[in-house]
Amino acid sequence: INMENASSVKEFILLGLSENPRVQKIYFVMFLAFYLVTVAGNLLIVITVISSRHLNSPMYFFLCYLSFVDISYSSTTAPKMIASLLVGSKTISFVGCMAQLFGFHFFGCTEIFLLTAMAYDRYVAICRPLHYTALMTRRVCGCLVMGSWVGGFLHSILQTLLTARLPFCGPNEVDHYFCDVHPLLHLACADTRVLAAAGVVSGGAIALGCFIFLLVSYAVILVSLRGQTSVGWHKALSTCGSHITVVILFFGPCTFIYIRPSSDLAGDKNVAVFYSVISPMLNPLIYTLRNEEVKRAMRKLWCTKV
Repeated sequence: INMENASSVKEFILLGLSENPRVQKIYFVMFLAFYLVTVAGNLLIVITVISSRHLNSPMYFFLCYLSFVDISYSSTTAPKMIASLLVGSKTISFVGCMAQLFGFHFFGCTEIFLLTAMAYDRYVAICRPLHYTALMTRRVCGCLVMGSWVGGFLHSILQTLLTARLPFCGPNEVDHYFCDVHPLLHLACADTRVLAAAGVVSGGAIALGCFIFLLVSYAVILVSLRGQTSVGWHKALSTCGSHITVVILFFGPCTFIYIRPSSDLAGDKNVAVFYSVISPMLNPLIYTLRNEEVKRAMRKLWCTKV
């Protein structure tokens, strides 16, 4: 598909989070630190899970993929934003913009499906413990991960192709720190109401549908724990607690942005910081700080390497 057929615009200018040079310097230090923590933390989890014989349950299989997706997800937006804060060059080519849009939705949507698969895993572990090994086989886990990737790809290719075919004839200033559907729709010189509605249906339905599935699965887990002892409650909630925290941090802002047609772009980009920068950074911290098994495996890995 010739992406540039209908557009006289060959590049976009990403306005970023602030025009103030002093604030930009603060943002540069802050977001560089966030990005380095995100990559290091998630990479540590991937290495720990792969190299530890004890972390071979489905929960860690999913966690390993989630960490890989988090690295890729934050890498689609953070390096470009950090570089533009440092150098001051805010331009991005049309093809680069579409590639960023594709990558962001691909990894973001894959993460949504992975978190949903992890909730199903927790549901089976707590509500059907006797059937757990039969239900959560390697093959089932592999299919769930594969399905997450395919779902993410189909969603993002749809969003990207619909946006890329729009005519852009100027202005070319994107009121955001990365290329996303809503701010680009505002720049198109065509009626984008149908496309905006399609975006809300596609992005919003996925986020909201998975969020409802997650809430229902946790409601069922809580109901099934009614007759449990305090030890059983504690054990179940410790494995679910970290997952619930991640889900709220990621899904809350994400659903808020994509479930409605966008009018306040300035507010949207501030909310986007939560699910594009902060959530991928906190995931490894949340999962390791609350999980003794992962901490033990990390200590073991560290001791053998040292």
